[in-house]
Amino acid sequence: MFDFFKRKTEPQQLFFHTDVHCHIVPGIDDGSPDAATSADLLGRMARWGLTRVVASPHVTYGTFPNTRESIGKAMEELKAATAGRSDLPAVDHWAEYRIDDLLLKHLEDNVEMTHAGFILIENSFMQEPWNLDRLVFDLQVRGLRPVLAHPERYSYYYGNRKRYRTLHDAGLLFQCNLLSLAGAYGGAERQIAEHLIGEGLVDFLGSDLHRASHADAIDRYLASKNYLKHRAALEGRLLNDSL
Repeated sequence: MFDFFKRKTEPQQLFFHTDVHCHIVPGIDDGSPDAATSADLLGRMARWGLTRVVASPHVTYGTFPNTRESIGKAMEELKAATAGRSDLPAVDHWAEYRIDDLLLKHLEDNVEMTHAGFILIENSFMQEPWNLDRLVFDLQVRGLRPVLAHPERYSYYYGNRKRYRTLHDAGLLFQCNLLSLAGAYGGAERQIAEHLIGEGLVDFLGSDLHRASHADAIDRYLASKNYLKHRAALEGRLLNDSL
């Protein structure tokens, strides 16, 4: 007789159809370890209403020194494992570039991995790269539109929020994580992500999905009042489906 009071709100679907940041390419970074896991994660993403995934494997000097070849091989494994699965999102890729010497080498050799004229870059979590402003300028000179992954996760900006506006005004687009809005990393990340939304500085949302526990957190978020609030603030403003 108490089932009515125990009823849970079902997760809603996302209000966009393209995820631009996730780690579901198997076996090449700290995300999905194999193609079977990748297929499972893609199934979870399909239930969120996603029809396209632009995966973003890490490219980081010394840790994940991925190349077009290494990512291409893993993508072929994923395509083979999901062949005939019309229920899953279509998968393409770019890369999540840590701002380091490997990124500069890829740019020098003209082998950088981009998508639709955008390039996804990531700061160090310890401090802002010394050359960030110059890099943003140089990328635009090359005809690329730089996108900063999860700016809400760099704690060195928390006491200097004006820096966000300066970077954005200089042409650096911002991609926030659904996991941040879900509170999966902690309250500070969600607070800063909400600040960026309020300032009109969020251009993309991405799942940053690595594993099943991340999908569980996003499921809970999509069943929350916070999701409805964030959706109302962002709907019609994101660039996800243009990527």
